[in-house]
Amino acid sequence: MDRRQFLKYSGFFSVTVATTGLAACGGSSSTATSNSELPAASGSAWKFPQSIASGDPRPDSAVLWTRVVPASLDVAAAAPAGNDVSIRLIVTAADNSAALGSNTALTGTTIVDTRLPVLASFDNTIRNKVTGLQAGQTYFYQFIAGDVRSNVGRFKTAPAAGSDVAKLQFAYLTCQDWSVNHWGAMDYIAKNESLDFIIHLGDYIYETVGASFQVGNVEARHTALQLPDGTVLNDASGTPTKAKYATTLADYRYLYKMYRSDPRQQALHERFAYIAIWDDHEFSDDAWQDAITYDNNSLDKLGDNQHLPQRRRSANQAWFEFMPADVNLDTADNGFQNIKIYRDFQFGKLMQLVMTDERLYRTDHVVPESLFNPATGKPLNSSIGSRYVVPQDVFNALEAQKVTTATAMTTDPLAYTSMLGKTQRDWWKDKMASSSATWKVWGNEVSLMRMGLNGTDAIATLIALSSVSTLATNIGTALSNPALQGNVLVASALVAAATAGAAQATAAAAAVAIATADASSASLPAAAVAAGLTTAQAGIAVAAYGAAKAAAPAGTNTQVGAAAQTIAFGYIKPDVQANKEKSTFVIASGQQAALSAFFTKFLLNCDQWDGYNAERKALMQHLLDKKVSNVVSVTGDIHGFFAGTVNHDFDAAGGGTPAMVDLVSAGISSDSFFKYMMDGAGSTGLATIIFYPLSIPVPNIGTITVNANMLDYTMGKAAPTLDGLLEQIRVPLTGALAAKGVPEGAVLTGTVQAVLAGLKADSSFNTNLLGLAQQLAALANNQWMKYINADAQGYTVVTVTPGNLVAQFKQVNKLVNTGSMTAPTNVIARVTTATVNTGTAAVAIS
Repeated sequence: MDRRQFLKYSGFFSVTVATTGLAACGGSSSTATSNSELPAASGSAWKFPQSIASGDPRPDSAVLWTRVVPASLDVAAAAPAGNDVSIRLIVTAADNSAALGSNTALTGTTIVDTRLPVLASFDNTIRNKVTGLQAGQTYFYQFIAGDVRSNVGRFKTAPAAGSDVAKLQFAYLTCQDWSVNHWGAMDYIAKNESLDFIIHLGDYIYETVGASFQVGNVEARHTALQLPDGTVLNDASGTPTKAKYATTLADYRYLYKMYRSDPRQQALHERFAYIAIWDDHEFSDDAWQDAITYDNNSLDKLGDNQHLPQRRRSANQAWFEFMPADVNLDTADNGFQNIKIYRDFQFGKLMQLVMTDERLYRTDHVVPESLFNPATGKPLNSSIGSRYVVPQDVFNALEAQKVTTATAMTTDPLAYTSMLGKTQRDWWKDKMASSSATWKVWGNEVSLMRMGLNGTDAIATLIALSSVSTLATNIGTALSNPALQGNVLVASALVAAATAGAAQATAAAAAVAIATADASSASLPAAAVAAGLTTAQAGIAVAAYGAAKAAAPAGTNTQVGAAAQTIAFGYIKPDVQANKEKSTFVIASGQQAALSAFFTKFLLNCDQWDGYNAERKALMQHLLDKKVSNVVSVTGDIHGFFAGTVNHDFDAAGGGTPAMVDLVSAGISSDSFFKYMMDGAGSTGLATIIFYPLSIPVPNIGTITVNANMLDYTMGKAAPTLDGLLEQIRVPLTGALAAKGVPEGAVLTGTVQAVLAGLKADSSFNTNLLGLAQQLAALANNQWMKYINADAQGYTVVTVTPGNLVAQFKQVNKLVNTGSMTAPTNVIARVTTATVNTGTAAVAIS
């Protein structure tokens, strides 16, 4: 039997067995093994509008992909029926690196030369699995339709199972919205990164066109998308908008064709094999199984999320057609779970990669959108309160209820609160426990780390911060009283006692008593109490007095500021924390009604693993019980860079025991998590814990606005130094100036440096903004998170060795205005390194 035999799975997914290589590439079509009954494509009227791709590299195989259509066809048009043909695929181990990026004929000895069917029923896409390859070998390939050749492609097979591997290097990408920002990162990766393969963690396409989060600046080369069919999205009030979402197979195919038409994305696929998984946008935002969750567009008459099995099947098929993955689609299965994409890969003894599907089997979010809202008398029908900014006590109660019900009604306690589903969960546990690889890397779509917020502490901090200027004014007013003779220490103590509720006369007498006791080295608190203050009043009065005294060498203004800060955070903040909305300071702020719902703990994002806490705890406990070490997840979805540990129970004392490490990458282009949170906070009373607007006059440019990212500190980033805060501002400042047309290079760099120098000397920055960031960091949320950058686009490169796993978070610069919006020439803005050493569930940042 000919070893080049073509084993046919279907008319679309086929298998070819490589030979040892006997024929030269570039020969006539008659040299190809004909395994298709279809006529061979002939002539020059063909093109490969989405170029080529490879995927799922194993020690002996890889999947090769292309799409070929008549040359007259538009890049995203459907393939015409009645024109089915066959084309050639050739593969060689000869080095054709110089031909990458071109359709130059391959040179060297062929190991594959076969014909493959091109079927309009699959939109003229082709996937062929080539087996019989050598482990750890680089190959080059090309498709040929008549006289037309595709670009040259390259892929590398995985190392042999059981082999010693000194190093692996891969990038992982996620969230590449066509409609916002730019794809400059793809161009940079193709030209500069040396990789064994690329992992894609989902949101390869976005099913919506013109949605509210897709209306920001975008590079001019990404023109507006127009779905062939599409369904109109409603706004928050239920009114139809101009936005649409993909609904039909034609819609989803169109999106893949347009996304894959960008030469920069093509260049990545031509050079590196992909190992891909989907997330939600390949079907529908925040989807679960076949259910959609669009606000005001997704509840049926019974108040449940709408279930759209045919739409889900269409999304499945389009992903299957356009992704070079070694999986099967069962078109005879009438259900929506007609494809299984979770799978694993072995890279010698060094690494096992486990890719999970966290959409197709997940149960409904624990807090459903249909939950009754007593404030309105209607269902929530919103992502807020159900999937985002969810009260933790509500979540905990509902999850516990669902676990109890599942325990009583099924054999799986997690049956109603699972992201993976029991079959996949058991598979994951087995893969982790049985792996003999040094590193177990989990290709995980959504973050595993707890991302919480103590609303009470946050509001208390905001109220305290807003009181500082008033307190400083009050101290200044007291100083003007001739009776105090300009004694700032006494004035500070007086204002502190009065703020704590003491009568003015008592406060004044106590302030003098404190000063007298200080002069005689007597007890200051005792003197204050003897003058009529309570113990609490005496404590804050003495503290303010001491702060002003300590700051005396810096002058009166600094003394006043120090005393005001002490009163704000030594008395007002604790009072708000203790009394919440009933605090006199909350009442005095005029925001009691607006803030009353926020005096609790929140989970920021329950579409990720925080929303499936019981299952996360079970998985982490499994790792600890089985003593599975060196587990690291590479994660996408949330549009920011994060790194930290995943603990067995984040609600346990000290945050629980670390079981593994989570490394989260920002999206290639999608707007950042910070941007989403900033838009949501708007002008609410909580806006200050998310962003701080800076209006900066720049000579010859005008005033630019930069929204300083305070969300990072609210989430748990360490308190910054002044220089650290300036470095954080540098990237958005560079983007704001570039958007104004400041040219890249020396002019842009010099302008940024000049503006930063001005900010450093500006008290509104070096005192007010720095103080805000430091106070928010003091909230100490999410102590397991060791790196937080919620305002970024970019990608991550991982280098794996037997001793450590090193991830480089590569943040990219913003769009530049050169007459039209384009990707920057200087793509990389910042590189941050996260290192995980073998034997430790911990991560170090540098």
